[in-house]
Amino acid sequence: MIEPHVPAPPGSPPSWGSPTRLPVRPGAGRFLVLAGAFVCAACGLVYELELVALASYLIGDSVTQASVVLSVMVFAMGIGSLAAKRLRCRAAAGFAAVEAALALVGGCSAMALYAVFAWTGDWGGLWANGPRVLLVTFSLVIGLLIGTEVPLLMELIQRIRRQDAGGAVADLFAADYVGALVGGLAFPFLLLPWLGQLTGALLTGTVNALVGGALVLGLFRRDLTRRGRWLLVVANLTVIGVLAAAAVLVDDFERAARHAMYGDDVRVALRTGVQEVVLTGGTDGRPLNLFLDGRLRVGGRDERRYDEALVHPAMDGPHARVLVLGGGDGLATREVLRHPGVRRVDVVALDAGVVSLARRDPALAALNEHAFDDPRVHVTTADAFGLLRGARAAYDVVVSDLPDPGITASTKLYSQEFYGLARQVLTDGGRLVVHGGPVSARPDAFWTVETTIRAAGLRTVPYRVAGPDRTGAGAGPVRAPQDWGFVLATAKGPAPRLRVDGPTAPRLRTLTQAGLAADARAAERMRVVGLRASTLVHPRY
Repeated sequence: MIEPHVPAPPGSPPSWGSPTRLPVRPGAGRFLVLAGAFVCAACGLVYELELVALASYLIGDSVTQASVVLSVMVFAMGIGSLAAKRLRCRAAAGFAAVEAALALVGGCSAMALYAVFAWTGDWGGLWANGPRVLLVTFSLVIGLLIGTEVPLLMELIQRIRRQDAGGAVADLFAADYVGALVGGLAFPFLLLPWLGQLTGALLTGTVNALVGGALVLGLFRRDLTRRGRWLLVVANLTVIGVLAAAAVLVDDFERAARHAMYGDDVRVALRTGVQEVVLTGGTDGRPLNLFLDGRLRVGGRDERRYDEALVHPAMDGPHARVLVLGGGDGLATREVLRHPGVRRVDVVALDAGVVSLARRDPALAALNEHAFDDPRVHVTTADAFGLLRGARAAYDVVVSDLPDPGITASTKLYSQEFYGLARQVLTDGGRLVVHGGPVSARPDAFWTVETTIRAAGLRTVPYRVAGPDRTGAGAGPVRAPQDWGFVLATAKGPAPRLRVDGPTAPRLRTLTQAGLAADARAAERMRVVGLRASTLVHPRY
């Protein structure tokens, strides 16, 4: 006996045995669901990459930030997949809610992380780890939401047309993985260079909300009650409205955040292809400060203390040909040019934008005394490691004016292999000087630098000079180091002498022979023994 068909009540989902009635053919419906999976996967990967990139810029140590974001997110995706089982009975409504929440959280994550860093980032106390806590929180929440997508999409695609589980999984995962590829390529090549971190994340969230809402309302609106459909429309319009309003205000937000970080006298703020560059002061008697990715690189009140200590001990001896690695601000080159007998200075800088700024910004160009306009100076935009591998010239002095070794992007420039390459370009009796980061704040890192230079076959003399004992002027959360550590080395003969009072040495403003000797003894008292050299395959910073 055939029982009469009893229609399901409004809003109750049909079983797999009773396919959902669609406004399009089943084949077209499956295609649209897979297209939605493609777009949602692309958006999800953009959120991941955006968190990794912004955390690396703001906090530093990109390897650690990537490991934290990806591991927490993958773990959360597993939890989200389990949680999705409770939503299968209302797969359409659940998927729409998840996509709206993911669009809002993922789209606003960059602004929230930047805001916490700008207004609370290095103040100590309760807020000292604010950016890191927020990074983990966003990774967890976004991972949970992404993890629920595939099970719910699987439920929806089976309601269109029953398919064996293996085939459905293959189709859905193929769309998901191809979408991830597109999102992974779009982030560095389109979103980041054209829109920036904040606007790129907001646009991604908008696309996520539009696609998620359109998919459910267009194909599965029969699974929702009339009230459910209106709630979904209102929720998605609210999310899109919030993201659109944030996009309109993003420029004002960035200016306010920069003022919180750097003070009220920001003159230049730009993002090159390598990093964020900010100049403050330099006019009306205010000291000029240069920040690279939020870190104080040049403090106008104290830069001579750093640059004189970096350059002049290495210049005691032959110095006709000098190689400066880094130093795009032109300040180390300025000190090199103060020595008579310099015939050629080759500067290798990674960021052409900083070099251009050092040439054309009146305050910075005046500070470096227009060093890059000297005909003896030749600037090359290149990676220092790659250039040394192909270098054929020999130099009397090599000045390594590079970021601290604790920044992951710089780790290979503090490796045994790098110093081996630097040794090969030194003349007999040539000297290498290396900025090794703060001695008192990061003694293990500094003495690892010294150990690594010795492992490359050079004889070393470590020394330090005291840094500013104050916060970078108007810099909010950015603090200057307490001291600067350096290592002077040579490949032939005994260890080099620390000397800045030779017969042809220029008169220095901040460095004296007695002070240099005292600072070298102070550095030696801080020596950390038992450290091992850092290599490309085993970085130890």
